[in-house]
Amino acid sequence: TMEPDLQIDYTTIDDPNLVMDLSVQEDMIKSIYAAVNGVYRMSPDIPELVETSNNIAKVIVKEGTVTISCLTRSSVESSKTDLAQSLEAAFKLMDCSVEFSGEYPGWTPNVNSEILKIMESLYKELNDNNAPHVAACHAGLECGILGTNYPNLDMISFGPNIRGAHSPDERVQISSVIKFWEFLKETLKRIPEA
Repeated sequence: TMEPDLQIDYTTIDDPNLVMDLSVQEDMIKSIYAAVNGVYRMSPDIPELVETSNNIAKVIVKEGTVTISCLTRSSVESSKTDLAQSLEAAFKLMDCSVEFSGEYPGWTPNVNSEILKIMESLYKELNDNNAPHVAACHAGLECGILGTNYPNLDMISFGPNIRGAHSPDERVQISSVIKFWEFLKETLKRIPEA
């Protein structure tokens, strides 16, 4: 099973004063079941990279209202829009109103990036011919915002070794900060002036 240590405890309680109508319960369950939760599309260009996904983050039933919050993300805007429209259709089956908010633009990886080539070569030069770990990630990055405003900008995201990002346990390896600071300075010296 997926959760071998899962334990569910239950207790008998008195019937509550207010109970959701059975047809509403069934419609809600069907809509949630119809909504994509997880990977929607893999990248056609980068093996094993998730391109587009959705997470049904929370379902809140309170004071006669059901609120279902999703986190939809993609490196390709048209794919994210397609998924958002699919989710909207699933929830409208339940006669829900749907609101899109908190959008974070995607950033499509450029495997032929000039700055990537410059930095890969420089990294090897500075690190005894060891190749850098180059990867695309399925996450919201500031590069998506920059790329929206400057569509022809050749961008790369890199940095020190970070563990537990965006959690109370987030930490950085100090020695890698120094290494990447030096790497950045050398990179800036080698970028051709436009």
